[in-house]
Parts: sequence; C-alpha cells; structure tokens
Amino acid sequence: MNIIQYLLDYIQYQQKIIGQLLNFICRYIPLKQWAFDDSHSPKYQKFKIDQLPKIISYEQEWDWKDLIGYYEQRYHKTIKPVFRHSECNVPEDCRCFSCNAPFQYLMWNDGKKQSQLLCKVCQSRFKPTAESRFTKTHVLKCPHCNHTLDRKKNRKHFVVHKCINKKCPYYLHNLKKVDKEDLESNKYKYKLHYIYREFQIDFFNMDLNTLPKNASSLKFTKFDQNVMGLCLSYKVNLGLSLRKTAQALNDIHGIKISHQQVANYLKTAAVCIKPFTDNFDYQVGNVFTADETYIKIRGVKGYIWFIMDAAKRSIIGYQISDNRGVGPCILSMRMAFKHLKELPEKFKFIADGYSAYPLAAQQFFIQSNGKIKFDITQVIGLTNDDEVSKEFRPYKQMIERLNRTYKMSYRPTNGFDNIDGANYDLALWVAYYNFLRPHKHNGYKVLNEVDMLKGATNMPGKWQLLIFLGQQQILKMQAEGSNCS
Repeated sequence: MNIIQYLLDYIQYQQKIIGQLLNFICRYIPLKQWAFDDSHSPKYQKFKIDQLPKIISYEQEWDWKDLIGYYEQRYHKTIKPVFRHSECNVPEDCRCFSCNAPFQYLMWNDGKKQSQLLCKVCQSRFKPTAESRFTKTHVLKCPHCNHTLDRKKNRKHFVVHKCINKKCPYYLHNLKKVDKEDLESNKYKYKLHYIYREFQIDFFNMDLNTLPKNASSLKFTKFDQNVMGLCLSYKVNLGLSLRKTAQALNDIHGIKISHQQVANYLKTAAVCIKPFTDNFDYQVGNVFTADETYIKIRGVKGYIWFIMDAAKRSIIGYQISDNRGVGPCILSMRMAFKHLKELPEKFKFIADGYSAYPLAAQQFFIQSNGKIKFDITQVIGLTNDDEVSKEFRPYKQMIERLNRTYKMSYRPTNGFDNIDGANYDLALWVAYYNFLRPHKHNGYKVLNEVDMLKGATNMPGKWQLLIFLGQQQILKMQAEGSNCS
C-alpha cells in the first residue's frame, strides 16, 4: 500500500475526530463567556427580564378628626389647637402628611431653625417643603430579599430600580456563576443584581384608532376614482416608486399626472383603508410570531414592528417608531390582541432574544391584573443550538420572510421623507398583503376573503371597494364614539 495515501487518509480521520471533539466541547462544556446557562454572551444578561417586585402600598390609616374623637372616647382627653405665644408663621396651606391635620395643630419642633414640624394630633414629625416618608404611596421591594429597591437611572420611558443588597440570594447566586478572573476586570459585563423597569408612560391608554392627518379630499376634479385605483395598483401591488408610477400611467394609459398627485392619492387611500385593516376580525390561532426590522426616515434609522398569526399568516399587528423601545412593541401587541377576549389555549408568542417582548408581556400582566399572562418563546441566534430553536425556528423564519417581502416594496422608495409617509406606505402595504395579495402557501388565494371584494374583476376596482369598506368602518367608529378624526 502506498504510504502517502495511508498518511493522507489518517490525517483526514484525525480532522474528523477533532471536529467531533470541538462540537462536543462547544455544546456541553461551558467556557468563560458561557458562565450563564441561558445565554452565550455575558452582555446579553443586561437585557434579562426579572420577575415583578413586591409592591408595598401606603394608605392613610387615620384622619385627624377620627383621632381626636378616639382620644376623647378612649382617654377622655380633648386635643385642642396649638396655643401660640407669638405670631404663627406656619403656612396656612400646610397640613400633616400623616393624618391631614390643618396648620392650627402644627408647631415647629426645632425652635428657631423652623425646618421640622410636629403634629399635635398624631405626633408625627416631617419637613414641610421636602418629600418625606408620608408622601410615598408605594415602595418597591426585591422579591428575593425584601430589600427596598433604589432608583438608579431615568430613561426616556421608564425608571430603573435596582436591589443593591450584597446579601441578596439572587445576587449571590449570579455571583457564583461568574469566573473569578472576570470579577475584577470584567464584572461590569454581567447582570448580577435584581433590576426592575418602572414605565412612566401608559401605553395602554394611547388611542390606536387615530387616523393620519393632512389627507386630500375624495372629490375628484381633474381625475376620477379609477385613476386613484391605478395609482394604488402600480405603487403598492407592483412596488413602483412615485415617479415610476406617474411614468407608467403616462406611457401605458396616456394619463399625465404628477408624482405629488400620486402621493396625495396614496395618502387619502391610507386614511380610508387603515381603520378597516386594523379593526378586521382575522380569526387568529394560538401562535403569534413577532419581529422588528429597520427602515430609513430622512437618513435616520427607524423601526417597523410586525406581529403575524402563524396559522393564517395574516399581519395582525404593526407599528412604526423612531426608537426600538418597549412602547411601540406594546402598541403593536395591543393591535394584535384587539379581538381576543381571552388568550387561546396553549397560546405561544414567538420572538427573538430582544428584551422588549418580555417587558411588554410583563406590562400586559400588570395592566390586566393577572388576567393576560403569557410567556415569550425566544428563538435566539441563527443556528439551532438548543431544543427551543429547533422546535420554533420555522415560526421565526415566517416573520423573517415577511420582513424581506416588505423590504422588496420598500427598496424603490429609497427611504421616507417623514414618519407620516412611512405610516401611509405601511398601512397600504398591510391592506394589500392581508386582502389582495395571492399567497403560494394558500393555493395562490388571498389570506382573508371579503365578500364584497369578490365582485371586483380587476385590481383598481378592489382598491376602490377597500376604500368604501374603510369609509363604512369610519362611520361605525364615529357612531360608537371612537376617536377617528
């Protein structure tokens, strides 16, 4: 046997064994950067969502009138207002923070300094101008050690509270996972303390039915509704730009129209169709999948949030924002849950590893007083390195394909001039995707069939019928008292 051929075969065999050993090490032996069991990156731990804190509420137990009556009945002692030897300089609008007694029952407790007041009724001491312990309505405590949380950072939409107790079981448990060599130099990379984010904006009271502004009238002077339908068909269905749409109308149909007039028609159509798209009952299943992608608005990065029903693949929630915070995520979830009185059995919400989704789910739990409770199944990374990724990767790929499909229509625009233009474009595209676009996985049929649209023989006619359905929805919303102005 040739010795060279034997050595080559042996080298290939060794490379195969080395590859298998490396695969085994990467899967089952934790390295330094795998100190945490739920993520491969220590930096990712900063976005981990902890459980809700304990909320201790403070209420006024006694009123000053009740206390005076109690003292008279129990001790036969009448509490009279403070007898003052000199002119009273206690502010008349000042009241006791504890029992709400008026200024007649308040006196200075520190003589000439006059920085602390004493209530004669409840014997409470407090500073009249500064925030005291009596002004607090609630206190947040760590669920692991019952230590009061410290207010650390003020963000745009929320406040970060942190447990700084060095003896907290949660902190000690996480500290054991960190490699000793990283404790001094790279300790900042790890999330060790309990953290809670308290949101200052109520995203659940924001109106979802507010329509875009600055739309033109449907009273046509130079053109008619058929031209408007042609503009929608070329721009939305075929993904042409505004100028290409105007050129196509001139070259094919002999209609001379400016690209600005095309934009005005699209804006008006979006105003009419959006209420119908947002309030349509899509009869969703028990699996939702969500993702966010970016667009350009005046050269600045913006974000689009999509939530899809995995069964029918309809877009049931969408939102455009200038930031990647949890607020737009909550608004898109509210749109997706609009027609659900309760969550379906075995409900699954599948998203990537971004922390906005667990935070939004946590806020839904708080807002509903525990009635809406669901976990986020996070598919992290691009490869199936764990059982969760293997099982739910197909759902994540659905929403990724949706992002690519939208980007194909977005690319000819070269970005948007403002966020309103992005909203108009997205509203029309979602209506086209849900009601007009044939889908291969559905046998080249539309996702949601509407009886009225079946009577139209061409696409401009279907767009005109969608505008009519949107107008009917607006009238219905106005009759019900919704904000649709």
